[in-house]
Amino acid sequence: MIALTLREIADTVGGELSLAGADVESTPVSGEVHTDSRKVEPGAIFFALPGEVTDGHLFAGAAVENGAVLVIVERMLDLPVTQIVVPDGVAALADLAREVVARVRALGTLRVVAVTGSNGKTTTKNMLRAILERQGPTVAPFGSFNNHVGAPISMLGVTEQTRFLVVEMGASAIGEISSLISIVTPDVGIVLKVGLAHVGEFGGPDAVETAKSEMVTDLPASAVAVLNIDDPRVARMAGKTRAQVSWFGLGADADVRGSDVEATAEGTEFTLHVEGRQRRIRLRILGEHHVMNALAAITASRALGVDIDDAADALEGLARAARWRMEVQPREDGVIVLNDAYNASPDSMAAALKTLAQIVRPDQRSVAVLGEMAELGDLADEEHDRIGRLVVRLNIRKLVVVGQAARHIHNAAGLEGSWDGESVLVADADEAYDVLRDELRPGDVVLVKSSGSAGLRFLGDRVAGVTE
Repeated sequence: MIALTLREIADTVGGELSLAGADVESTPVSGEVHTDSRKVEPGAIFFALPGEVTDGHLFAGAAVENGAVLVIVERMLDLPVTQIVVPDGVAALADLAREVVARVRALGTLRVVAVTGSNGKTTTKNMLRAILERQGPTVAPFGSFNNHVGAPISMLGVTEQTRFLVVEMGASAIGEISSLISIVTPDVGIVLKVGLAHVGEFGGPDAVETAKSEMVTDLPASAVAVLNIDDPRVARMAGKTRAQVSWFGLGADADVRGSDVEATAEGTEFTLHVEGRQRRIRLRILGEHHVMNALAAITASRALGVDIDDAADALEGLARAARWRMEVQPREDGVIVLNDAYNASPDSMAAALKTLAQIVRPDQRSVAVLGEMAELGDLADEEHDRIGRLVVRLNIRKLVVVGQAARHIHNAAGLEGSWDGESVLVADADEAYDVLRDELRPGDVVLVKSSGSAGLRFLGDRVAGVTE
């Protein structure tokens, strides 16, 4: 974070200072900002935020022990550290991010890119980081920091030297993206896809569309809205923005277009069409669905003035999309684990299964280990059923379904009488591991996919023997 005095921070967040041996007018603070005391290092600012499960105030002492020099709280704590007491910690975090970004913006060198969509946000953000960090100092979080807490923390990472800020913006309700946009107005706003992720929380696909459109409705005319021309719900957003629209997709009308997509066990290839030119791009990332993410990243970087070949070279050098996102984990015995267990929606589940079916060789066996797709509301049974039937239609050779919440995948697969594969329903990740330990054989390709389940994320690591 840029250096601010204690007084400047207190005034920015509208809080009351309680000093611990510091000069309010001259003591600068420029450390990292955290809400997790375990990540705090000397010189950091710790926000003690109340949460649904626990309360950050309980961990403020640990943050101070780890070196926090300032703690922002909603109630005074008995700690030997300077504190700023605010009525609302989350609002204070947003206010501090707004001020920091505004000060760096005033220098005239910072460009901001924001990305949203039902699927692909983190991968696209990581692709943009790979492209933009070759052009200059770039801030883009390595994790999935896309909510009302994570996004402002990402923004607070900028300094006077930062040239590009890439912010991931997710939402579980209407108004949340607008709130993030109010903190920092992007120069480039990307909308990837409107799908069924979080549809249960929103109440329906139309509400998801409304929420995602908030990315572009408040963009100024000087900004660029990067939109997926192949998704009708995203394409409609062109009528809701004053910004210049730049299209990406596989359709012929896209400004940045992909064609001749080929997915293999080594990665994904496609032909890029832009500005009357063609170039074959070879991604090291598995899954044809990542082509759309790559096209979005190229379109956004093009809007920022990045040379197309420079962008393409950066993407070809990217080793993986992100941790637990179609991550290839080979074993010495020839078993290959595709660990895609970070999250799951109907669209991403279907895409991962299609990738598994595409890359497996005739002499290999495809195995899918699938858990629940969460936050689908009334559509949960129907969408799990659809995935089970898709497993059969793709001729996946073995299916392991984990947890009662995902049982409709197992049931639907069993109802497809033409399938000669095998499906088993297990209670948890430990039981799934036991099944795989006993039944996997050299050459098997195993997809692990679920929705926000740490157990299944680590299941893929356990099966692959990864200790990271």
